Amino acid sequence: MNAANEAAERYFDAIASALEGLGVYFGDRTASPFQSHGLVAEVVAPYIGRLERSFDCWRNRLGFMEKFRIQRAESGYPVFQSVLELENDRRQAEKRLAGISGPDELRAEMVDFILRHRAFPADLQQSMAERLYLEEVKEGKIFSPFILPETVRVSVNPKTKRPYYLVHWGAFDGNSSLPMVYMAAVEDSSPGMLKALVSDEGKLREDVDIGFPVGGLLNPELAHQFDDFAEKNSAYSLSPATIAGNLDKDFDHLHPKQLRRVVLGPFYTAGITENNSTVSDVLGRVRRRENAWLLTWTVQEVYSKTERPARKGLWSSQPAREEFFIDTDDLDAARMGVSAYEQHALVPHEAYQALYAAGEAQKIFDGYDVHVISGGRVITDV
Repeated sequence: MNAANEAAERYFDAIASALEGLGVYFGDRTASPFQSHGLVAEVVAPYIGRLERSFDCWRNRLGFMEKFRIQRAESGYPVFQSVLELENDRRQAEKRLAGISGPDELRAEMVDFILRHRAFPADLQQSMAERLYLEEVKEGKIFSPFILPETVRVSVNPKTKRPYYLVHWGAFDGNSSLPMVYMAAVEDSSPGMLKALVSDEGKLREDVDIGFPVGGLLNPELAHQFDDFAEKNSAYSLSPATIAGNLDKDFDHLHPKQLRRVVLGPFYTAGITENNSTVSDVLGRVRRRENAWLLTWTVQEVYSKTERPARKGLWSSQPAREEFFIDTDDLDAARMGVSAYEQHALVPHEAYQALYAAGEAQKIFDGYDVHVISGGRVITDV
């Protein structure tokens, strides 16, 4: 195995371990104050599954493609071009599979080639690898550049008597090469939805049967517009306060009460990523290379502190608008444009020991909730 292939194998082993550990963490619904109600964990877990399937596909793609590039100096994730190529392959998989021999036929051709030529059938092996890759990318739900919104909850706010939706969507940011998950809690004052969902007593109507998850926003009149909004307003460069404010301005009958963004990265692995020299140096001392990694993620939240009521006048009118709380007493919260945030780090036990022994753990993990994975379990508050 050449050096490039060896580095690729180490990278894929490391990210697979990291995402598996992340899945374990989000499976523990008491692990975080933000997650005590289970909603964040419930929403984020399928996106982690999408990431895992994407990396499985990329790994299989190495069997017939020469290069695989990651953003070594920043996110530690594949470059955005790889995400676009994976999505393009998903869309064309059926057509391309039609032009490749079936697996049984390929195996027979490989055996025949070996017997006749006394050599390894490299071209046929690549065709087999491409077939397996296309079959997987066609079947699996991968982490696409943009993942359409879904509504997963509906209730009624007892004070406003409006329907209240929880909607989520995903995006892989092209500039930062970071996967992100968005969750929005939105009230709907549309007359049609008030009539359809809210009883005379101001509660969710019992005769309405909604099969969750619902593709898109629950309001069918605004669903396509909401999809377009989410796609255009999911860049990492936009603060959660800006996104929530844009949502408030673009939809007169939608009232965002809370917006969360979960940024799943950066990812660090020894000898491959260069996003933090101190971390890279210490991880390079970890004896077992499969344990020489560190994954961080951030949960950002912005919420409405009050709603300015609608104004109607002879010459002009103003729809109801939200006022979002930004914690200006916390410089990082103010910089992020959030009401609150959490920073997390997941690290294998051996790597944490190396960081601790080097005297770097306190500096590296300052401001982070640290989670150590050991024996398939995640230990928090080390």
